Amino acid sequence: MNSPQVTAPCLLGDIGGTHARFALVHAGGSAITQEVTLPTSQFPDLAAAASSYLQQVGRPAVLQACIAIANPIAGDVLKMTNNRWQFSIDATRQALQLDTLLMLNDWEAMAMAAPALGGSDLEKIGAGEPVLDAPKGLIGPGTGLGVSSLVRSRRGDWVPIAGEGGHVSLAPTCQREADILRMLWRTYPHVSAERAVSGMGLENLYRAICALNGTEAEALVAAQVTERALAANDVACEEALERMCSLLGNTAANLALTLGARGGIYIGGGVIGRLGDYFAQSGFRAAFEAKGRFENYMKRIPTYVIRAEQPALIGCAMALGVQPARR
Repeated sequence: MNSPQVTAPCLLGDIGGTHARFALVHAGGSAITQEVTLPTSQFPDLAAAASSYLQQVGRPAVLQACIAIANPIAGDVLKMTNNRWQFSIDATRQALQLDTLLMLNDWEAMAMAAPALGGSDLEKIGAGEPVLDAPKGLIGPGTGLGVSSLVRSRRGDWVPIAGEGGHVSLAPTCQREADILRMLWRTYPHVSAERAVSGMGLENLYRAICALNGTEAEALVAAQVTERALAANDVACEEALERMCSLLGNTAANLALTLGARGGIYIGGGVIGRLGDYFAQSGFRAAFEAKGRFENYMKRIPTYVIRAEQPALIGCAMALGVQPARR
């Protein structure tokens, strides 16, 4: 049997505030290859960073590209909120001599990746089984809190829905969480889920818990709070991490109920990725299921931690109509 023809490569990208990750995939189907991460601070805009990458990998004849970016996509001009890049999508397409340049919100790309994930890409937390073709929800604490979803169209295609679900109001589920919320209100007139369920949220939780405990908070960043919590040598850090996992469970459950996400909830983001085995033993799943009369409904919805490397790049390939081979 003849092997499928491998056609021109497509450019994939995942742009955050600090790093720009690029890779190639062939339009006829191939593994995602030649991944390179570049610091965004060294380039004035996307076109310059992508040109540098293409030069590094031998100037392939790329005509199609899909780039995920940590920013809302609204119109032709993008101004990033977490770095100085500002650029026109069409001018970037022309500068890179592309026929097609798709720009996706980074969590929209994560949603596109979900149907392609399986096996070791996913770590299942708790019980439940996915319902075929039912909506899927995606949520992930990183610097902020990313949220998106994926639904089937009437034609049978998967349609990603990008939103700003990280900015819904934080919902406490017990007196202690209500006390923490009151502490956060002293700083923020609107306490979103992101203010507690994210890297910055972990820092906020630590400071609020110290204030409630009557102790002085140190100037800890999220990685230090996590390190101390996992080492079990700081009670405020330990509670902050456990509260964040439980609040993530409640926020993910609200997404599942709103969307009817019986296809499962997928959890990404850098914060959870650094917790190792801790997350599966945390209060996340119990909080996810704790929905009163709908507890049995929630128990049937599976939750997965995304363990795949660079899932946003997989989603970009899927958005171009390419099913990437998995290595």
